[in-house]
Amino acid sequence: MNVIQTAIPEVLVFEPKVFCDDRGFFFESFNQKVFEQATGKHYDFVQDNHSKSSKGVLRGLHYQIKQTQGKLVRVISGQIFDVAVDIRRSSPTFGKWIGEYLSAENRKQLWIPAGFAHGFVVTSESAEVLYKTTDLYAPEHERCIIWHDADIAIDWPNTETLPILSSKDQQGSLLLNSELFE
Repeated sequence: MNVIQTAIPEVLVFEPKVFCDDRGFFFESFNQKVFEQATGKHYDFVQDNHSKSSKGVLRGLHYQIKQTQGKLVRVISGQIFDVAVDIRRSSPTFGKWIGEYLSAENRKQLWIPAGFAHGFVVTSESAEVLYKTTDLYAPEHERCIIWHDADIAIDWPNTETLPILSSKDQQGSLLLNSELFE
């Protein structure tokens, strides 16, 4: 597994070694030892999530203020532009974001630790996204930052027209008005 550093040191891209032949392919999608060496920490993943979305659907920017979740995100069908935003006030990268194309074809995974907001937009006709989390979903602690916050200035692809948003995501807060991490 190839581990790729990003401009925000805690956010990592994992790129598996894929073995292909005339029968198909095989790759190791997760290895605890490699993951711990790359992150420098031990994490227990307690929940797996699976979503399917159509082109133009934008989900996020989500996080939990308590029962914080680290997320390991991958795509098994289609393509997304996946984003992590640093929302730790004391961080030197506060308010900065990382974006990565994840697809069934490139098989990359994005590690988004706790303390980051997460969102993605579907850039293919549809996409199926799988992600592991380090804590359980707690709707009472979930928060949402609006996808087009000018202070964050995410360069979302294919958003010349408004993306398709849930009612919850339409009501997201601005970063500076949000409950954040210290």
